[in-house]
Amino acid sequence: MTATEATERDGAAASATTPSAVTTPSAVVPEAAPGATPPQAPPLIAKAAAELVGTAALVAIVVGSGIQATGLTRDVGLQLLANSTATVFGLGVLILLLGPVSGAHFNPAVTLAEWWTSRRGGAGVPLRDAAAYIPAQIVGAIAGAVLADAMFGEPLVKWSTHDRSAGHLLLGEVVATAGLILLIFGLARTDRLRFAPVAVASYIGAAYWFTSSTSFANPAVTIGRAFTDTFAGIAPGSVPGFIGMQLIGAVVGLALVALIFTPGRKKAEQPAG
Repeated sequence: MTATEATERDGAAASATTPSAVTTPSAVVPEAAPGATPPQAPPLIAKAAAELVGTAALVAIVVGSGIQATGLTRDVGLQLLANSTATVFGLGVLILLLGPVSGAHFNPAVTLAEWWTSRRGGAGVPLRDAAAYIPAQIVGAIAGAVLADAMFGEPLVKWSTHDRSAGHLLLGEVVATAGLILLIFGLARTDRLRFAPVAVASYIGAAYWFTSSTSFANPAVTIGRAFTDTFAGIAPGSVPGFIGMQLIGAVVGLALVALIFTPGRKKAEQPAG
């Protein structure tokens, strides 16, 4: 018997003994590894907890690294570099860790945009989830700011005196939030969300530097940062303007997604190559 004949024989035997039910991907049900979480949707309480913990950790990173930076140098450029670098790495890790549970929004603007998308027939979060996510994000942001202050011996709650109400800063928030929404939903439309931990963290790190507002781009984080009178703080009086511009930025971002990532024509409509 030749090698070719042996191969053909083994292949035929395998075909004969393999159930037809496993010949299509949809019929294959993967088994969880020992000790692993079964492949099922997490309960809402787990998703809300992930949003609370993730947002708290994010704000603790932003505020804590700002406090650390101002204690190490008086150079504002180096302070911002340290603050943005810590945020990039911290945010990337948090998205990678908690993304499979809740989607790792950590941001009411993202949650509202996803709810709006699902409301119009696309993928996203239902209203019930959004109603749980947003309060969890806000509570988490406040807790993160208090935690950062506690770690560095600062007053646990001290309203920020850092005024950020100038018009050019508000414009910066529109740009920062629109870009964030465009990035996230653009990745979703092109089936590249697996790159979100690197892409979103990199964008926020860049936006620290190319926007005048240093890219808060997040209503919950904005509220949390009002509770600390440190490098990353924002005066309570500046919070409503920032949140308003962030929501406008989210609308602009969704409009850009609809304009740029429009569904392609059907294959039959494509011109012959």
